[in-house]
Amino acid sequence: MLYGITAATAALLLTAALAALLRSFSLRFGVVDGTGFPARRAKPRAPGRARPVPLLGGVAVVGGTALVGWAGDWTGAAPLGPEAGRLLVAAIVVALLGLAADLLPVPPVVCVAGVVAAAALTVPYDELGVPAGALAVAWIVFVTQAFRSLDHADGVMGTVAVITAFALSGCAAAEVMDGLAALLSVLAAALTGFLMHGWPPARIAPGRCGSLFAGFVLAAAVVQVHAERPAGPGFGAGFALTAVASADAVLVLVSRRRAGRPLLRPAPDHLVHRLRRAGLTRQGVMVVTGLAAFAGASVGLLIDLGWLGAGAAWWPAGAVAVVAVAGAVRPGPRPRRSPPHAIPAPGGPVPRSLDRPGRPRPAAPGAVKVH
Repeated sequence: MLYGITAATAALLLTAALAALLRSFSLRFGVVDGTGFPARRAKPRAPGRARPVPLLGGVAVVGGTALVGWAGDWTGAAPLGPEAGRLLVAAIVVALLGLAADLLPVPPVVCVAGVVAAAALTVPYDELGVPAGALAVAWIVFVTQAFRSLDHADGVMGTVAVITAFALSGCAAAEVMDGLAALLSVLAAALTGFLMHGWPPARIAPGRCGSLFAGFVLAAAVVQVHAERPAGPGFGAGFALTAVASADAVLVLVSRRRAGRPLLRPAPDHLVHRLRRAGLTRQGVMVVTGLAAFAGASVGLLIDLGWLGAGAAWWPAGAVAVVAVAGAVRPGPRPRRSPPHAIPAPGGPVPRSLDRPGRPRPAAPGAVKVH
């Protein structure tokens, strides 16, 4: 008990300090959400953020979680065990891949392939078997990418991940998986320390590094905790624990599919964007998503503790279905049309905007605009 309090406090303070240092580093070298690195090429900013935000906050979360977790394992105060240790190593590999995507133009398919490989190394095939293990790998990839998609507004991903990690640590403790419970508690404390800088307006963002790391740890931990449980309660509890991230991912898939937009192209059609268009402030969005995550995580925890039956998972499942239907009815904003270009009249000067990149000049008299 004493070590748990000490470890949580250390992870919180260490992550908060690292985030402050990495924020200065990000601003010094231009590693912000909205520019590339190191060539500083134009890079699309997250649609939910109106200004560039320093990245590398995920490095602080990974560093705080890994250092405190390994310190407990090395001292013997809280051994992680082989399964939790392997999960942490795989999550760090995923985080490094996300960091590379934050700094360089890494194709999204490469990140997905890395998550697939990491998930395949952490699934307990002895308890699940090969067919169910393959489904578990697919589910881990889906939930990891769902948490990645939550990082489109300040503090939302961190808030949902903190609540999920706390509830899931209770599930692991109920299953007498002490090493995994300690790792999840440390992750929750590290994310809390990060939120000291990530509360809107955020001073630093987790980026792909932090969101992929948190999503992978939580998704893989759900599989490990429920591997030996019956299929009904295990699936119901796992789904309830990740209901908010799943709802956002389903909403985006349905909305973009119906509107005919590419699935991997960023657009302001996520759950947080719709809540903002409904009139909520950035802090209000965090409160609403946090309450929804708390409700889903509570249902999952109560199912694991045996206080609720597996049928209770239909409540968060129904909420996800409602969100998906809402996305089908209102698919979100369509891509904006390109601005009209001026075509000069015969014999007139060629505008610079049509000749080469640069600041456009006024069109020549007699120019005709086409749409």
